[in-house]
Amino acid sequence: MYKKTMMKLSVLLLATTTVLTACGGNNNNAGSKATNTPASETPSNTPQENKKEVSFTIGYASGDPATKKAISDTVKKFTAANPNVTIKDLSETSSAAYLDWLKTKDAVGEFPDLVEMRDTEVFADAGKIVELPSDLLDLFEAPPQVDGKVWNAPLQVNAPQGIIYSKKAYADAGITELPKTYDEFIAIQEKLKTSGITPIVVGGKDIFHMGFWVNKFLIDEVYSKDADWNSKRTAKTVSFTDANVVQGITDFKELFKNYVDKGWLSTGDNQTASILVSGKAAQLYSGTWMFTQIAEADPNFEFGFYALPDRVGKINVIGLPSPAGWSLSAEAAKDADKTEAIKDFIRFFFAPEQYSNYLATINAIPSTKEKVTYDTSEQMQVALDLIADPNVVKSLAINNWWGDNLIPPQFRNWYYKLLQDLVVKDGDVAKYMKDADTEYDNQVKANQM
Repeated sequence: MYKKTMMKLSVLLLATTTVLTACGGNNNNAGSKATNTPASETPSNTPQENKKEVSFTIGYASGDPATKKAISDTVKKFTAANPNVTIKDLSETSSAAYLDWLKTKDAVGEFPDLVEMRDTEVFADAGKIVELPSDLLDLFEAPPQVDGKVWNAPLQVNAPQGIIYSKKAYADAGITELPKTYDEFIAIQEKLKTSGITPIVVGGKDIFHMGFWVNKFLIDEVYSKDADWNSKRTAKTVSFTDANVVQGITDFKELFKNYVDKGWLSTGDNQTASILVSGKAAQLYSGTWMFTQIAEADPNFEFGFYALPDRVGKINVIGLPSPAGWSLSAEAAKDADKTEAIKDFIRFFFAPEQYSNYLATINAIPSTKEKVTYDTSEQMQVALDLIADPNVVKSLAINNWWGDNLIPPQFRNWYYKLLQDLVVKDGDVAKYMKDADTEYDNQVKANQM
């Protein structure tokens, strides 16, 4: 059974503007710089004698190179400071969906001891993870609960996604103002096209990347107006064939047909930064973690970032918390020594000195109670302003809701692939959405058995 009681969201995000500091309007300073904290404040930062040898495995999604580097750097620092601990990195390296990768690891007896959990309810219901140890709870500011329990040490607060654009490409196309409505955004795409540059690059080879654009339109047309839409779809009181969903998916299809690079289906997410900075495309729709990658690809590349408005000019972004983050496997929890080593790693990970480096690498918003600072770029400040703005609607992606709004765990990837097929075959949106209803209901039924 995958349905649970819906937990009400209560989050205070205005504090983020006091947690992070902006570095000003230097267009080329697109990365971020960590603010150092004295090493003495970092737990487990010095080798400790006579400690028992222990090892554990760690698993996390690595489709985004910046995140992989940030986590692997922390693992190296931890093991250097704790020579009695060995950590085996099991990070996902394929273009397959992370959920499928974890299920495969579980099937072959290699489910990680410490795992980045995104589908928390799925694995909690299956008994694969345990609650976050109580002595770690105080590290975080009101982490989301499922059934009244905290299962994760949240890596960061969900940050907005938006348009990352080449300032040169916009200037060359005569674009002097950012769009105030979606129609104005489409007019910009026409100007870019006329100027001779591909308007948008998409890393469609990686199924998770499809979610950026899909959820942009679903949030605008569905979730910004009804946060409980998923539970209503499960109850069959709403449908993918409803006018609002059809409108959003029609916009998605038309955008891909007319303005997205023709090679999108064979382009990996990790190729998008180089395509953008090389001038082969003018824009990328993605998250704040891309800022550092773009700056590293070309430190002189000037780019901006903005949230894409909907048809009436309203700004709706990903920005609510969700139950995701580091989780301890049920199997590892049976081993007291392994559990203590994992708890030491979590404390080390979120200690200001280490955590600020992680946040700076991926331009993320901290989830900890303790103040963590790093210098932010012009682009990141835009994201922070969006989170702090009470007029901006905060939402979640289709698969990040939980409780009654949890969708069948396999549906997200199926749906993204369906929409890829819709674009490639120039299909009829209404018919494809009818197929989505059928598949959704079948998966709900299968999960209730």
